[in-house]
Amino acid sequence: MKKLLYSLTLFLFASFAANSVQAQDIVYTPKNPAFGGNPYNYSWMLSSAQAQDKLKDPNEQTSSLLNRDPLTDFKENLNRQILNQLSRQLVTAQFGEDGLEPGSYTIGNYQIDVTEGGAGINIVIVDTGTGNQTTVTIPYY
Repeated sequence: MKKLLYSLTLFLFASFAANSVQAQDIVYTPKNPAFGGNPYNYSWMLSSAQAQDKLKDPNEQTSSLLNRDPLTDFKENLNRQILNQLSRQLVTAQFGEDGLEPGSYTIGNYQIDVTEGGAGINIVIVDTGTGNQTTVTIPYY
């Protein structure tokens, strides 16, 4: 009798529970904008990926201010200032009242040759330390 009572109770419980079950469709929405997700998620996903990236490129050049040599910085800054002053003088001389005179000039590690050509004034700058050469042509107007 107990077995019948348990079976009947289980049957009634299952029949009532089956009527009250509710469900809805499962809808998948992608997050990644490359796969149809919201395009506003792009920057968030990129920053999350970069934050999790623990691999470092061994060939990466670090330009941290802490790893720089002050003497090298001073030399580079001085060379920039010399080239800036030279270019300012050359442009002022070319476009000012006085014309630029052809000739060779030596300033620091730089050998500068100024010649007149058919298209304009040719300026050849040679770094005597490295052998690098730069040619600048200022056209006639």
